[in-house]
Amino acid sequence: MTEQEPVITPSYKPSYWHNPGTEPLSPLTVGQLVDIAADKWGDRTSLISLYQGHRFTFAEVREKADQLAAGLVQLGLQKGDRMAIWGPNSSQWFISRIAAARAGLIAVLIDPSYQPPQLAYSLNKVETKALICPGDSFYQRVQAIVPELGSCPESGVELMCAKIPSLKTIVTTSDKQYRGAYRYEDVITSARPETVRQVKDLQTEIQPDEGTSIQFSSGTTGFPKAALMSHINQVNNAYYIGKRIREEEESESTLVLPVLFCHTSGSVGGILSNLKFGVTIVLPAPTFDIKKTLDAIIEFGADMTFATPSLFVDMLELVQKHNMKFTTLDIVGYGGAPCSQQLAMDMKRVLNITRLTPLYGMTETGINFFGRHEDTLEQMTSKVGYVMPQTEVKVVDKDGKMVPIGTPGELWVRSYSVMKGYWGEEEKTRQFRDDDGWAKTGAFNYRDLFILEEDGYGKIVGRLKDVIIRIGDKIFPVEMEEFFQEHPDIMEAQVFGVPDTRVGEEICVYLRMKEGVTFTEQDVINYCKGKIADYRIPRYIRFAKDFPRSGIGKVIKSKLLDIVKQEIGMSNISTAT
Repeated sequence: MTEQEPVITPSYKPSYWHNPGTEPLSPLTVGQLVDIAADKWGDRTSLISLYQGHRFTFAEVREKADQLAAGLVQLGLQKGDRMAIWGPNSSQWFISRIAAARAGLIAVLIDPSYQPPQLAYSLNKVETKALICPGDSFYQRVQAIVPELGSCPESGVELMCAKIPSLKTIVTTSDKQYRGAYRYEDVITSARPETVRQVKDLQTEIQPDEGTSIQFSSGTTGFPKAALMSHINQVNNAYYIGKRIREEEESESTLVLPVLFCHTSGSVGGILSNLKFGVTIVLPAPTFDIKKTLDAIIEFGADMTFATPSLFVDMLELVQKHNMKFTTLDIVGYGGAPCSQQLAMDMKRVLNITRLTPLYGMTETGINFFGRHEDTLEQMTSKVGYVMPQTEVKVVDKDGKMVPIGTPGELWVRSYSVMKGYWGEEEKTRQFRDDDGWAKTGAFNYRDLFILEEDGYGKIVGRLKDVIIRIGDKIFPVEMEEFFQEHPDIMEAQVFGVPDTRVGEEICVYLRMKEGVTFTEQDVINYCKGKIADYRIPRYIRFAKDFPRSGIGKVIKSKLLDIVKQEIGMSNISTAT
């Protein structure tokens, strides 16, 4: 009888987790999801835009989307062309995203807060051929970068734009006619039956590995990176998100969606999960409105909604002020910032919810962590969720080597959900994703100090770089500093976050002006207007002749933060910097 070999236990467990899942990936395209949804739930309501008074069934969504797709094809768009969708949430935004998929176009999702410089950069970056947007202030911003519109006839035309040579077509969702732009409804009604049939035939030609959308990573000064996502990225991510939310695929659900369609939570967690699971989406307002969101939940008996923890604080205050009663809200998803256990308990009590579900990911990687049905209150609040199926994650040190499980480091992801690459940026794509397929979440400006636990749950314990998170929006001080230092009279700028109980962090900028220059807070605000989004204009504006520095000349931002906190009466709050 031979002696049994001893079992050798490693002295440490590396920070690595692979969730292989129990199902194979789906090869469906977004356009094919539309067909399945329309055939399966044709008479079920797909979308309600409450503020517009619009309501569409799944069958009507396919019909309208195919007509819009056909109208766009007749205007000269071809499979693989980029079509930008820019504006707040609306039924037209929803239909346009689906129409792009049905026509084989790549939908370019643009934040409605973009000012002319960011808009022009984004359209040029991906050589956008068509733009769909509202009228009024949106058209005015377009006109600022396409001045040729002023000399166009009062109808749609093929454009010749000096600043954006690729842009040939503008479609406005307004009923009003704008110079040089087609009206959305006119494009739909122009669709010929033979072109609609052509669009339907395309659904077997479009491949799952082809690009379906471009989303822009955070960019404060107008230079974001364009992440190209494939059908297989987004269709499967939407499926796994939906499976984590609901146990029964066939159960009817209503999602009140206050988050923007241009972000992953709105486009993938909202639009695509809607198609995959037959969910009814309710848009209470074009942008986030707390009272209208709460009213819509009550009116439609919604069982789901998404938001950030800071917005839940405002929700609870309003609910108690108006003595509102909730009986149907089951699941609330959140991301962008941690949620305290006290806030979670208050939400369960006041909003009468069953589950609070955290999620975590980034534009380039999709959603990589998501809560589970069986999560405890502690897991719902202190963690960012459990690793998604078909996904590998690891946490590494500054040299890319795995740290022991439970040790802070940088999160790397390898998954079907990782983007195809940055459009036109091969070198940056290589910097972001190594030869083995690992996506480095800290490759550029943004990097959380991440912990992977033994049970496959993730946790954020800080930041490796001083990103400011304001209501879930990630703002990078380096980009803001570069923006301010472009001003000819500003010598140096230092930007950092100041703790705020409602929005998470407010932006503070310290400026050193050139000698003899007099600058006021209002001058700073005026400089920002029209160049960056209003919500990124610093709340705290300070001036200094010099900054406190370390022995090697590095500015000590923590000392500047202490000064601001003392000025506003927050000296008892400690913040890691």
